[in-house]
Amino acid sequence: MSVGQKIKALRKEKGLTQSELANKLNVVSTAVSAWERDANKPMMDKLTIMSELFNVPISHFFDVEIPSNIIPLQPNIVQVPIIGKIACGDPITAVQNIEGYTYEFADFLPKGEIFALIAKGDSMEPTIANGSKVLVRAQSDVENGELAAVLVNGDEEATLKRVKKQGDTILLMPDNPAHEPIVVTESNPARIIGKIVRAIMDFD
Repeated sequence: MSVGQKIKALRKEKGLTQSELANKLNVVSTAVSAWERDANKPMMDKLTIMSELFNVPISHFFDVEIPSNIIPLQPNIVQVPIIGKIACGDPITAVQNIEGYTYEFADFLPKGEIFALIAKGDSMEPTIANGSKVLVRAQSDVENGELAAVLVNGDEEATLKRVKKQGDTILLMPDNPAHEPIVVTESNPARIIGKIVRAIMDFD
């Protein structure tokens, strides 16, 4: 059964309408409808509430193959390294660069090598808030206009920017107009290390 089919079966077993379930989850009823049609997937906080509401383990909702590049902890949950200060010349996910881990459902991750960064500053607001946990798929290039993690300052500092390509010129654009773009030149080099696939803001 798919995630949506499991949600639908549990909802009906509980005797709830889509609107009633939506109210309990503080979402619109069309969100529940989309989940049940597998047109969209609920975030982990909503799955946690549903696991408690329906009295099932959260792993009940998933039956997926875990990507081989990250460490399995229990069914469907994987450990993704959070990268801190990057040592020049080292692979991004070298042990000395890792300052912690985040735990994510494999079903929500794209294929490829995944790592996380913590957004610092407001240059990408409102798209990415200061302090957000940003999931990145390692790759050396992105399409024009996509969000990327980019190494600057001698490959020692990772910044999050929107990559704009104008002929042979590459601009690292902030989404916040209060900040200036970075022009990539021979004297001011930069290196794309990954494509941003998701930004999550945790609230205490």
